[in-house]
Amino acid sequence: MSVESTVVEMAQKARRAARRAAVATTEQKNDVLGLLAEIIEERAQEIQAENARDLELARDKGLSPAMIDRLTISDNVIASMAGGLRDVVKLADPVGEVTSKEVRPSGIEVSRVRIPLGVIGMIYESRPNVTIDAAGLCLKAGNAIILRGGSEAFHSNMALSACIAEALEKVGLPREVVQLIPMRDREAVNVLLKQEDLIDVMIPRGGEGLIRFVTENSLVPVLKHYKGVCHVYVDSEADLEKAQKISLNAKVQRPGVCNAMETLLVHRDVAERFLPACGRAFQEAGVTLKGCPEVRKHLPWAEAATDADWPEEYLDLTLAVKVVASVDDALDHIAAYNSGHTESIVTENQETARLFVQAADSSAVMVNASTRFNDGGELGLGAEIGISTSKLHAFGPMGLEELTSRKFVVYGTGQIRQ
Repeated sequence: MSVESTVVEMAQKARRAARRAAVATTEQKNDVLGLLAEIIEERAQEIQAENARDLELARDKGLSPAMIDRLTISDNVIASMAGGLRDVVKLADPVGEVTSKEVRPSGIEVSRVRIPLGVIGMIYESRPNVTIDAAGLCLKAGNAIILRGGSEAFHSNMALSACIAEALEKVGLPREVVQLIPMRDREAVNVLLKQEDLIDVMIPRGGEGLIRFVTENSLVPVLKHYKGVCHVYVDSEADLEKAQKISLNAKVQRPGVCNAMETLLVHRDVAERFLPACGRAFQEAGVTLKGCPEVRKHLPWAEAATDADWPEEYLDLTLAVKVVASVDDALDHIAAYNSGHTESIVTENQETARLFVQAADSSAVMVNASTRFNDGGELGLGAEIGISTSKLHAFGPMGLEELTSRKFVVYGTGQIRQ
């Protein structure tokens, strides 16, 4: 079969399977998720063997250490995938939830009820655990999903897809509820993006280039998981020990993820006290700093920042640093360069914190906490399918509720409109 006929047939099967998924009971869906968690644990060595093939190819291609980290299925990642599925089992099933109900003057009873989105297409890069997170969440929310992972994770994703298919079939749901496009050919993406009659929404998750390509070429509505240009602002009234701890965690813990800090903003009044010690800590952690002229007065070894650094998502141990004159100056910088992902302020002044929270236009705003907390699991959603940086129809981590819509259900006793 050609690439086009393969993808179109998958979309047709997904549309049929979506009807089954929409009426599946909570027990059925939870049984699939629980069984899938067990299968992943039982087949950990097989999955990791396939992952090793991807890692070998990635190293041969010269992928960065941060990208290798995203690609690796370690024992901890296996445990996290299985644990995430079990967390989703514990979450309330959103399908069928009545969010409002009223009786109109005509006597009709009008309710709004949560329903699945339908068929979701997801295009993503690198991290194979996304395959499991997306499958688990979409199934629990009653959707069918077509997955197209990055070529660098092809073998890993195929192994995980086989586990998903087995769990679905054992519980009695169609394996087409979750499908992975079984080819690397980029033409598959172009075909997928044209299936507006069969797919309800497209979710791209990856680098800026991928998001722009999907947005510009899709005939299907797109929920954008755009890049993460995340900022930490250290205020003039910050606890500097706390600020250093938060800044280091935001940048260093996992630099290759979208909620890692990419720009550190420091109030001028504390720059002389804060930057030398914090700069040394970053240096010891292997971070390359790119600073404005005022930063380099305190850290002469830092590289000079250019205009290209402020909107950059490094996804690596590189950090842009700028001294600002005020919280308003920090907010102006954030407004100019942020991607709508995550911002954090470190301050002991609650009024300044309140202003920052109200003015920072991002999907999550932290006060005295690391940007790394903008994550579905950390925010109580279980797993997440991505972090939407656009406001329609979701903003921030997308869990179960964000994978549903609502429809009106009307009960009458024979009313006709006058």
